[in-house]
Amino acid sequence: MSDELSRKLPFSLIAEQSLLGSILVDPEALNEVAEIISPSDFYLTEHTQIYTAMHELFLINKEIDVVTLIDMLVTKGIYSKSGGEDYIRSLYGAVSNALNVKDYATIVKNKSLLRRLIESCSEITEKAYSEEGSTEELVDYAESLIFDIAQGRDTKSFKHIRDVLHTVYDNLHTLAEEGEGAQGTKTGFSGIDNVLAGMGNSDLILVGARPGMGKTSFCLNIATNVAIATGKNVCIFSLEMSAEQLVTRVISSEATVDSYALRTGKLDAKQWDDIAEATTKLAGTNILIDDTSGISVTGIKSKLRRVQNLGLVVIDYLQLMQSDRRNDNRVQEVADISRGLKIMAKELNVPIICCAQLSRGPESRTDKRPMLSDLRDSGAIEQDADTVIFLYRSEYYDADNNGDDGNIAEVIIAKNRHGSTGNVKVGWIGRYTKFRSIDTERTE
Repeated sequence: MSDELSRKLPFSLIAEQSLLGSILVDPEALNEVAEIISPSDFYLTEHTQIYTAMHELFLINKEIDVVTLIDMLVTKGIYSKSGGEDYIRSLYGAVSNALNVKDYATIVKNKSLLRRLIESCSEITEKAYSEEGSTEELVDYAESLIFDIAQGRDTKSFKHIRDVLHTVYDNLHTLAEEGEGAQGTKTGFSGIDNVLAGMGNSDLILVGARPGMGKTSFCLNIATNVAIATGKNVCIFSLEMSAEQLVTRVISSEATVDSYALRTGKLDAKQWDDIAEATTKLAGTNILIDDTSGISVTGIKSKLRRVQNLGLVVIDYLQLMQSDRRNDNRVQEVADISRGLKIMAKELNVPIICCAQLSRGPESRTDKRPMLSDLRDSGAIEQDADTVIFLYRSEYYDADNNGDDGNIAEVIIAKNRHGSTGNVKVGWIGRYTKFRSIDTERTE
């Protein structure tokens, strides 16, 4: 046996042995613990190798017993690290049945988390004593380590392609059986969802437009749709408007009450009723608003790590964010911010929508529809984003058109890392700051 027993890090020998013994007694028990335990959760090297071989047999649908297990260990070249045949046979006799296998797995997992916490705290302490880097970077590093532990993620291990293939295959089965219900988070705009197949977890979605085109309203509409449809927490970071101004817009859109009437308080009885109904509906959602000005990616990430059941993040808007690393070159700062947002989306495993201002490029062209080259301050934004969406309304440039009800807006999907691009037409009702789906064909 290993001399690791002499170490004082938390672990339970009997729980590890009982877990492995349960799988040998009843191989179906592996189905119950596969989502709880990974090989790295075992403290003893012997147990890590044995569980790895068991999992290999499980993935290729082979029977798990002492003979097949030893054969797999030999095939993988790890038999010498597994404790030998006598030890493996002793595991078989460690338990009489697999009734408590989940309890054993929970004990093993909890001990593993404690060890990772101790190791992470040691790393954080060493970095703090070294005084290398800024304090903000150290705090972010520390939070990242602890967050990964809380999420049960192992940041130090590779994933074998066989395991990933298994996950992808299961996802395909779910998509085939459930159809649209199993796709990404829906925006609430059918035409856009048809192109994107919903917003994927870990996606960074950039919404760009010239000032006054409606990008904040568009993103608020999506945020409200997601909050109502999913019941999950939707976090909105408003760097430009106060929380009160933001909510006033949401009420105008949901109640279909003129935004001017809301600003002046000149409301009739019907409008009061509509506002009351919308307010009740919105109060039942989990929309969280932060209106801190000049917040950084690190600041946003720190707040989001404390939010459970997160469904969507909206940031309005990118150019008002502060870089974690001050730089005289604003282009480099924006590049750092956009890269940080993409890393954050992946770490939190949630779609992030970020509004962005465009340059004056469209103003100088005959066709004023935005292009990727119009992204302001940095081409890195285009590279980091999984999806780039532009908003365009011809009425915006038509000085003779004073009406806004029923206007048509174009949602230009200029980049889609996961699929096709194209234009989708939606309705725009300016006095309600509201976009809506309309029955029109998508254009390429």
